Amino acid sequence: MTRLLVVDDEATVRELLSATLRFAGFDVTSAATAAEAVAAAEESPDLVLLDVMLPDMDGFEVVRRLRPTPVLFLTARDGQADKIQGLSLGADDYVTKPFDLEELIARIRAVLRRTTGRPSDDVLTVGPLALDAEGHQVTRGGDPLRISPTEFRLLHYLMENAGRVVSKAQILERVWRYDFNGDTSIVDTYISYLRRKVDDQDPKLIHTVHGMGYVMRAPKS
Repeated sequence: MTRLLVVDDEATVRELLSATLRFAGFDVTSAATAAEAVAAAEESPDLVLLDVMLPDMDGFEVVRRLRPTPVLFLTARDGQADKIQGLSLGADDYVTKPFDLEELIARIRAVLRRTTGRPSDDVLTVGPLALDAEGHQVTRGGDPLRISPTEFRLLHYLMENAGRVVSKAQILERVWRYDFNGDTSIVDTYISYLRRKVDDQDPKLIHTVHGMGYVMRAPKS
């Protein structure tokens, strides 16, 4: 799993961003200061999301210490001179606050493709169904489907585990990240929503395994 390090001294921003990126499938650690960031970077994250204005050190100085780790700046400083300075120091992208989370995730994936050289795994396919993680699009037989963000996360989890039964507890942990006090009915509800959109025609792709959970299976050829 791709590892990201989120560095921001604002707890609300740090926690929201970390949770969102985990939902998107990343392994995320976080830091509130430059010192914590430099220490955490010893674990070799694939990308650091770095706030420029940190309490103990300017982010521009931090990026010098993180080389050659890829860095994406997140900052409220939107002046052209700041952008030029950040990029000239070796940052791979520069995003100003406030930012759109979906756009940020797309830019993160773009940086990772450029810097890691890994083949893209953004598109998942199961039979006639295709999910584009970067473009946040789902199609069946080439026809686009309109699904909500939560439905998208649920479908992504089912598709990346195609052929394997996943329990409701596993789905809650991965898609919602908390347990609703043990109430798994929300999983059934969202599976029902997905089926109306994804499985409104044959062959059916989402299957119930009674007493165990759900599984997505490609149709037999």
